[in-house]
Formats: sequence, structure tokens, C-alpha cells
Amino acid sequence: MNFTFIDDDEILLLATPIMDNLMDASTRQDHSAHVRDFTPRLKAIVTKDYLKQVCEKYQSEKGFFTERFPVAVFKRPDSVVIVWKQFFSKAEGEFMAEMVLVCQEERILCDHVMVL
Repeated sequence: MNFTFIDDDEILLLATPIMDNLMDASTRQDHSAHVRDFTPRLKAIVTKDYLKQVCEKYQSEKGFFTERFPVAVFKRPDSVVIVWKQFFSKAEGEFMAEMVLVCQEERILCDHVMVL
């Protein structure tokens, strides 16, 4: 799959449910749901213990994920980066959510994700 030939709206249709699942699963600290759409590389990094530590930290400091709005889509032949404006329930201000998607074995998978 060459992501440069896919329009931004279609990429957002692919990315949004993946990001929704990631955020919902991290809120619940459900590791198996959280890594469902991860590449093997990312699954190796995000262990159950790692996810628990990250979730406990952001939830105690920032609260839970609330609204999210798309900001930009950056396309390359072999991957796409999606950036959203993200808000939290406790922390004031705007944050950035970012996700990199790739196509592996005919599946769209997350190879990187973060919220800053």
C-alpha cells in the first residue's frame, strides 16, 4: 500500500477507530485491547507492566482523554503520520496525539503512538 495515494479523509477513517481503541483500552488499562492493532515491533515495547505504568502516570496527572481533533496527516509511501489536538479531563490546555500507521501483511497497524 502506498499511503501517498490515499486522501486525508480516507486515512482519518482508517486511523480514528484505531486511535479510539488505543485510548479506550488505555483508560481501562486493558493491555490486550490496547496492543490489538500494534506492529510486532511496538508490541514488544508495550508490555503489560509498561502500559500499566504509563496509564497510571497520565491518569493521575492529566485525567482521562476527552475531545480529539485532527490537525495534520503526513503521508509517505510506506507509512502515514496522523496528528490530533488532544484534551484531557483534568489537565488544562492542548496536547498533541500522534500515531504512525503502516501496512504489514495486508493490515493497517500502529507502529508508533504518543500523547504529549
